[in-house]
Amino acid sequence: MQLSVIIVNYNVKYFLEQALHTVKKACSGIDSEIFVVDNHSVDGSCEMVRKLFPEVKLIQNTENFGFAKANNQAIKIATGKYILLLNPDTVVEEDCFNKVIDFMEHTPDAGAVGVKMIDGSGKFLPESKRGLPTPEVAFYKIFGLAALFPKSKRFGKYHLGFLEKNETHEVDVLAGAFMMLRQDVLRKVGLLDEDYFMYGEDIDLSYCITKAGFKNYYYPHTTIIHYKGESTKKTSVNFVFTFYKAMIIFARKHYSKKHARNFSFLIHFAIYIRALIAISSRFITKVFVPVLDYLAIFFTLSVVINFWSNQKYQVPEAYPALVVGYNSLVYTFLWIVGLGIAGAYNKRKTFLSVAKGIAFGTLAIAVYYAFIGEQYRFSRAIIILGALTAIIDAYLIRVLLHFVHYKRWSFTMSRDLRTIIVGNRLEVERVQDLLIKSKSRSEYLGYVSLEPNKEDNHYLGDINELVGVVDLFGVEEVIFCSKDLPASRIIEWMGKIEAKDILFKIVPEESLFIIGSNNKNTPGDFYTIEINLKLAKAFEQQKKRAFDISLSLLLLSVSPFLLVFVKKPMNMFSNIFRVLLGEKTWVSYASADNIKLLPAIKSGIVSPLDAQPGKHFNPVTIQKLNFLYAKDYSIEGDFLIVLKAIRQVGN
Repeated sequence: MQLSVIIVNYNVKYFLEQALHTVKKACSGIDSEIFVVDNHSVDGSCEMVRKLFPEVKLIQNTENFGFAKANNQAIKIATGKYILLLNPDTVVEEDCFNKVIDFMEHTPDAGAVGVKMIDGSGKFLPESKRGLPTPEVAFYKIFGLAALFPKSKRFGKYHLGFLEKNETHEVDVLAGAFMMLRQDVLRKVGLLDEDYFMYGEDIDLSYCITKAGFKNYYYPHTTIIHYKGESTKKTSVNFVFTFYKAMIIFARKHYSKKHARNFSFLIHFAIYIRALIAISSRFITKVFVPVLDYLAIFFTLSVVINFWSNQKYQVPEAYPALVVGYNSLVYTFLWIVGLGIAGAYNKRKTFLSVAKGIAFGTLAIAVYYAFIGEQYRFSRAIIILGALTAIIDAYLIRVLLHFVHYKRWSFTMSRDLRTIIVGNRLEVERVQDLLIKSKSRSEYLGYVSLEPNKEDNHYLGDINELVGVVDLFGVEEVIFCSKDLPASRIIEWMGKIEAKDILFKIVPEESLFIIGSNNKNTPGDFYTIEINLKLAKAFEQQKKRAFDISLSLLLLSVSPFLLVFVKKPMNMFSNIFRVLLGEKTWVSYASADNIKLLPAIKSGIVSPLDAQPGKHFNPVTIQKLNFLYAKDYSIEGDFLIVLKAIRQVGN
């Protein structure tokens, strides 16, 4: 065996599926084996692997053992001359493995090799090559000097920014997202240190390899996409503690007691500083908009009070200053609370949520108004005018923030991205249908094709005109069809438009999802119709099972009356017991090509087609019927199908 690929997965089913598609292509022509070690995912990852990739060797853990231990489980039984540790949120080029293996074959001192990594927006990930985190290097990174002077030979040692990213280099540390190792080197240096739960094990293994007399190489002549990157969730306090504690484990293991003690003190200091920054950052992010609302509404309310005072009493300060100040604080506070209750601080904020929030606050103000003394009351007109101006304030603030964030005016605050699809017409139509069914916020402009088709109104140009099309139409999102475009070409085009603020996504062949990532600082995101399929939910499948049992008992009780109607009555009894035993379900999909892409259910006695006796449907219609069955599943629907197909229950 030449190559063993090991992927540790934890609740990233869609990324894992895409990674496995690309790994299979990259393994073509190589004597290889693929392992997936699942750390107790609850998102259906294992079911997906068994269903779509039966050749993959799946190790299913009953708890989350962490990255190091999970990798070791597969390494112990792997038989490849080379072992590849690969993250599930990656896309590899078709010739990636061949190139890296060839490099190792011609570089006998190479104990491990890493490759050039880019994030989901096409930007180079500096963690593709790293230096050893000595106390000096760690100090420069922790206190920001490495970020300020990334190309400095002194301050930039953590990411080796002074080394050309497009040239091969000997480096200290490789990223665990892609690390190809020699099996015989692993036998000498030992497996991954299981003291590390997550983070740090790649640094430790890289260091052990160099200590054993081998070298780690950064090889940039093949590129992979790594969606999440090193910076995922860096504002998370949990990340700060986990990452820096891994550094302490490394120091205690490899440095002298004195250096380890100093390093440990430095890291502990950094932990609390970074944790404080992380907590402060999250707090500021959460209160920023409410504080902005409060200041704007409070100021506008004072203008309203002066305006009404002039109109009614012909003086600008007719109300006592204490009453004005106190009531302004209370009114504004109640309006802010109302906005919070109505969801105006959620991501999907709308004008309606703003109006509802101010209405809730106004109702609370009316209750407050009824209980305070006469001498503390404003005119009711001030409350009404204040509520109207508060709606305008809160709405305009959100529109302005939307513009600042997206550089695009939208008074509906919707984020419909100007989207194009890159692929040939048939696959483009499938992806367009997927965009609609997944309810993505995409404004579809048309497609760029590998096969010119100027007669199609949606055709924007051929693949060589992609950059021009992006510029001309102000495209914000590009979706690549991997059926028509190999990963190497996708990565190449991402690089060509790297400088532009574009979101990239990829749709794997025959999959029901479109996957991508905005940048290395955000988790990957995706569009999928699966989240809109009721039958994909465990609760609905439990209901289906309960219905199957109930219907079986009902049919058994009325079987004497059914003998006249059912075509094969004896088979009906057999089917009843098979359903009761869980071997079958009463209603399932009609036979079609797309069944494996839909939520898994038992084979059925009847299908939605049996409810339409005498009619003939083409394959596309049958696929749509299956999709609608999974999307709109209900017990009532199953009952009606069985009722209409009652003559077929003995099939």
